[in-house]
Amino acid sequence: MALDRMDALESRIRDLVKLVQELKKKNAMVEEELRAVRQRLVEKDDSNRRWEQERVDIKSRIEKVLGDIELLECLEERKEVALD
Repeated sequence: MALDRMDALESRIRDLVKLVQELKKKNAMVEEELRAVRQRLVEKDDSNRRWEQERVDIKSRIEKVLGDIELLECLEERKEVALD
């Protein structure tokens, strides 16, 4: 009877050891996946910052061109008024 209980206990301990080993492997895989996801997030954040800066630069250039066009239109209007 005592040997049967000892065998059962040993079996349960072996099962627990296997379970712990499997959980450690899964944990390592999850940690690696998390590291990779964090790295992708950093890269996306950098990319988003570059896009935002490019958007601001383009907006500024468009506003400058529109200002130049307005200036030309004002000069044209003055010429037309002066010619009349």
